[in-house]
Amino acid sequence: MIYIYNDFAGTHSTALAAAYHLKQLPQSERKLTTEEILNVKFFNQLTNKDFGKLLFHGTDENGNSVYTIGRKRNKLVVPSLKEISLLLIEKFHINEKIIFSNTSPTVPLSMSFGGLFSRKLHIDFIGVPLLVTGAKQSCDTIYRLVQNTIEVGNSSFNEKVIILENEVYKV
Repeated sequence: MIYIYNDFAGTHSTALAAAYHLKQLPQSERKLTTEEILNVKFFNQLTNKDFGKLLFHGTDENGNSVYTIGRKRNKLVVPSLKEISLLLIEKFHINEKIIFSNTSPTVPLSMSFGGLFSRKLHIDFIGVPLLVTGAKQSCDTIYRLVQNTIEVGNSSFNEKVIILENEVYKV
């Protein structure tokens, strides 16, 4: 199975989701520490050149690959990736389920502004504290989203490619 967490920038909520999925963060809904947040792979480290790239984060305990992607505002990225995935599955007889999980609904306003200040305007002394505040506000929601994503992946759906919009996690 392949899990692909996606959102606008691919460097904050998606990075946290991938870290939860790979058990690199505590497996609970407790608030993360600043150090735990800032030590997450790719957290607040991506730039404009990284948009649209699938970034490999690792393999989970069941041998499933975990990726993230920043799609900007383009709502067609994930449906296009689904169509390409279905084509490859059919053409090459790939027996792999692919789960796209949208982490955008978990992003609080403080994380959005933090990303703007830090990644876009390069004002880290304002942006990073806002990002950490946002990550602390949303870490329990992101954790639950990841647990649900894994559950859906492990379920007996016959679909080969599944898109989870995760609106139920909207902050």
